[in-house]
Amino acid sequence: MSKVKDLELQLDRAQQQLRLFQKISRLMVKELSLKQVLAAINGLVIEFMRADSCLLYLLDKGDLLLCSSNNPSPGTLGQIRLRIDEGLTGWVARERRLVAISKEAFLDPRFKSFAELPEDQYEAFLSAPIIARNKVVGVINVQHRKPHVFTGEELETLTTVGEQVGVLLTLARLELKTAEYDMGSLL
Repeated sequence: MSKVKDLELQLDRAQQQLRLFQKISRLMVKELSLKQVLAAINGLVIEFMRADSCLLYLLDKGDLLLCSSNNPSPGTLGQIRLRIDEGLTGWVARERRLVAISKEAFLDPRFKSFAELPEDQYEAFLSAPIIARNKVVGVINVQHRKPHVFTGEELETLTTVGEQVGVLLTLARLELKTAEYDMGSLL
C-alpha cells in the first residue's frame, strides 16, 4: 500500500514540476516587462520549492546585479552587486556549476554576507547558473530558513528554470535588436 502512495506522490510532484515549466514558458510569450516576468518566476519557484527566498542576479557590466527577490528589502534591487569572484553566487557564475548546501550555508568560506539581505541568515542554500547561448548571464538562488536537504528533482528543476530564464533574457535582447534591424539581418 505504501508503495502505491509513494508512486502517487512522485506523480503529483512531477505534474507540479511540469506545470511550473509550462507557466514559465507562458510568461516568456506575454507582453510583460522583464521585471514583471522575473517577479512572477520568483513566485513560481518559491511555491514549487516551498522555499523562503528566491533571488535572481543578472550579469551587468561584468558584475552580478540583484534584479529580483520575492521579498525585496528597500534599496536592494538594482543596487546590490557582486563581483564574479565574490560569494557563493559569484562562485556559481564563475564555475558554471550548481551548489547545494543543506544547513549553515552562511558558514561556507565562499559565503558573502549583505546586511541588507535578511536571507543571508537562512540555513539552506541552492544556487544555479542562468545560462543563455552557452554563457552564464546570471544566477538564481533559493534559500530556506531551516535546514533542508535538496532532492535531485529540486536540483534539476532549478537548473531548468535557470535555462528558461536564460532564454527569456535572450528573447528580451532580441526584441531590442529587432527594433533596430529587420529579420533578414538577424539570420
